[in-house]
Amino acid sequence: MANGGYNQFCPVSKACELLEPRWTLLLLCEMWSGSTRFNEIRRGVPGMSPTLMAKRLREMEANGLVTRSENRITGEIVYRTTGIANELEPIVHALGIWAHRNIDANVTLEKLDARILMWNMRRKVNAAALPSRKRSVIQFTYPELPRDERHYWLVARLGTPVDLCLTDPGYDVDLFVTADLKAMTSAWMGHSSLDTEIARERISFIGDMSLASSIGNWMVRSSYAA
Repeated sequence: MANGGYNQFCPVSKACELLEPRWTLLLLCEMWSGSTRFNEIRRGVPGMSPTLMAKRLREMEANGLVTRSENRITGEIVYRTTGIANELEPIVHALGIWAHRNIDANVTLEKLDARILMWNMRRKVNAAALPSRKRSVIQFTYPELPRDERHYWLVARLGTPVDLCLTDPGYDVDLFVTADLKAMTSAWMGHSSLDTEIARERISFIGDMSLASSIGNWMVRSSYAA
């Protein structure tokens, strides 16, 4: 719990003491989205150091927000949200909807992060809407970024979660997507539309044009876009 706190009996102040330590809500959001292992959770909060994340998870466990379990055979450690943490999920989602509706899009889009964008895009991909081939590979390129940060690969296989690769996985690419990072973030978040950004040539395609033309079906946008 936050050091010192507010020294008030008000339930709101007590909730703030529990949830205010930086990154707490973002860690919960990542876990609500399905991440359970340390490195997996960290990919959703790349700006957080491993040391701080370990400290924050210990605090969240002590406060009853997460549980930590270890497989005695494999040594694998898994983190899961508790019942009281899960009660917060619709409240935090409502907070996100409020922010999406009331905070100016230009302010929201000031701080862009391709890694976070692609990690969240990955989990929203509707693999069922992709061609019925053994594997679909889609490369996203953001030309304005440094060379070692501009390329990302989504790899979708039948019956398995979509993978996000930060280095070339070595497969033939079915579709190359080149985009302005702000345009892609805006379209995925619902501040603009894919059609608008494509028409403005801020998002372009090379490769399988049937895959490109159906991007609105398989690249499901953020839940806040609705």
